[in-house]
Amino acid sequence: MAKDKRTNDTLDPKRVLSGRGAGQSRLRLAPGQVIFAQGDFADALNYIESGLVKLAVVSPSGKEAVIALRGDGEFFGTWCLIKEHRRAATSTALTDCSLVRITAAAVIRMLREEPGFAEMFVTSLVSQHLRAQETLVDQLINSAEKRLARVLLQLANFGRAGNPGSIPTRINQAVLANTIGTTRPRVSFFMNKFRRQGFIEYDRHGYVTVRNSLRNVFLGR
Repeated sequence: MAKDKRTNDTLDPKRVLSGRGAGQSRLRLAPGQVIFAQGDFADALNYIESGLVKLAVVSPSGKEAVIALRGDGEFFGTWCLIKEHRRAATSTALTDCSLVRITAAAVIRMLREEPGFAEMFVTSLVSQHLRAQETLVDQLINSAEKRLARVLLQLANFGRAGNPGSIPTRINQAVLANTIGTTRPRVSFFMNKFRRQGFIEYDRHGYVTVRNSLRNVFLGR
């Protein structure tokens, strides 16, 4: 976590991302709600206080590809900092979400005036960039089974603060298929395989718990 240069204390995002500051507002979203759509003007940045968000691109033929999943403490919509840019993807809430929306002008002002926020923001961007590189490498060299294992482990991390290993939303196998670039029947096959091997568990409500042993699939052990 970034540090505030003026206080030398760990920066609390709630101090500068309260939803009540200039250019800020708080959004509460239910699963399935669209936050912004592909092609919209990019006029604001979003910070996730809690929840899980899907970023997806749809081709002219209607085919969807999930390009990123964002969770607690992450930013999305950063292209708003490029003047007159349009959204390259559609963002949709996968769970109940609490977001802070910050206008592009307010973000620029905070980057100039809030060194702690600037450090936290840059660190978040670098982390997301590294994860995007890892995802690209994953798509190029790993099997669909390994790609699915990686996404499940990533989703489980989003729920770590409340219930370690628990994915905070019911698994939508179509979303998983679009995320890893395969078909829904293949995802279903691998999910059943993982369950038989004890790598994952379903509760009676359909929520999934991921075991650390699933890492062995991703690592190829």
